[in-house]
Amino acid sequence: MGEVRVPADALYGAQTQRAVENFSVSGIRFPRVFIRALGIVKAAAAEVNTRAGLIPPDIGSAVREAAEEVSEGRWDDHFPLDVFQTGSGTSTHMNANEVIANRAGLILGDALGKSRVHPLDHVNRGQSSNDIIPTAIHIAASLQTRDLLIPSLADLREVLAKRSVELDSVVKTGRTHLMDALPITFGQEISGWVYQVAQAVERIDASLPRLYKLAVGGTAVGTGVNTPANFGRMVCEEVSVRTGIPFTETDGHFAAQSAMDSAAELSGQLKTTASSIIKIANDLRLMNSGPHGGIGEISLPELQPGSSIMPGKVNPVACEAAIMACVQVIADDLAIIVGNSRGEFQLNVMLPLICHNLLQSITLLGNAAQLLGKKALQGFEVNAERVSRALGKNPMLITALTPVVGYDKAAEIVKKASAEARPIRDVAAELTSLSAGELDRLLDPVRMTGQKSG
Repeated sequence: MGEVRVPADALYGAQTQRAVENFSVSGIRFPRVFIRALGIVKAAAAEVNTRAGLIPPDIGSAVREAAEEVSEGRWDDHFPLDVFQTGSGTSTHMNANEVIANRAGLILGDALGKSRVHPLDHVNRGQSSNDIIPTAIHIAASLQTRDLLIPSLADLREVLAKRSVELDSVVKTGRTHLMDALPITFGQEISGWVYQVAQAVERIDASLPRLYKLAVGGTAVGTGVNTPANFGRMVCEEVSVRTGIPFTETDGHFAAQSAMDSAAELSGQLKTTASSIIKIANDLRLMNSGPHGGIGEISLPELQPGSSIMPGKVNPVACEAAIMACVQVIADDLAIIVGNSRGEFQLNVMLPLICHNLLQSITLLGNAAQLLGKKALQGFEVNAERVSRALGKNPMLITALTPVVGYDKAAEIVKKASAEARPIRDVAAELTSLSAGELDRLLDPVRMTGQKSG
């Protein structure tokens, strides 16, 4: 293809440079965790190839060391490529091969650009972009889910559980259709959020075993051409040792390279979790609204001034940031689903797109959960007087009288109380023969929540 000029201090080579010049689309690079995953699988492959006698021990050792440095982030500046490139991710795969080969040469004492280590014959032995990029995507997503997302959701659940216990006895007006409904305690309301987050973790955990099946060993089309016996299995074992995650070789190579169903499955769980976090964050925004012209049940922590023109205005910015991140997760899922559908014959040609969106979603969701927990849920305060005043005027308290006085009489009481802006109890005392004690018992908001009155 002719000559190409590569920066003198670059660890990458001609194939990477051509991709730099060809693909200037977004300025978005692959995330750190993906480069980490590439380094891990390359180090594992070098270990297996060296043990099998397929590459010389000195070269194998240098390749393994260089790949480990890549996984640790030492050479991230030498991975300059745009995410939007060849659909197999071959450009970034060759980028890794070139960086590892040149760095391995330096480890062996060779001059930069004069490495005795070949990016294909040594670093890429027994591998293809078509099985290594899907493998690295699975490894990266597994690492990011384990190291960021699951701990963040666990922390969020813990914060919610703590607030649910703290506020279990505080009764408020429940709402359906955004309209006043029967009483509920803050603790009960928050317990619903606790359950949502707990279920999210269960769903994500349930999808991970399929993500742990790796495509390595399939090479170009899934048949495993140019790999020694059990290469995929041994690389997976080595990757498991390096990550502490129980990866195994896929039992369906022809699916693992032509489709990214496991990535799509995980993305679907991320989308569901994002919708749950949006619900929680938006409930907080609504309860905080006003405060004087809105619901004003709670006061969220004041994080920053809310307006460049209205002095003293404070907005629910943590909730808004979390919601935006979760909306992006939902949008990412669409890109992943469409990308997964573009697996023509033996190769999916949307691998970089799927990789970018999946890892972005995991990261955004983990960070959004942390933000919401630390900046909104931990520190919000209940405006007790306002909550109590609204509860006393709640016309839906009449529901507790309906079995005793009948639906029509209950409706008459509600209409009269609303028209005259009077408490339900006072009007019920006029329009029914119920004693004061019976009315107090039946209209006790605490009793309606299923809690014991204090």
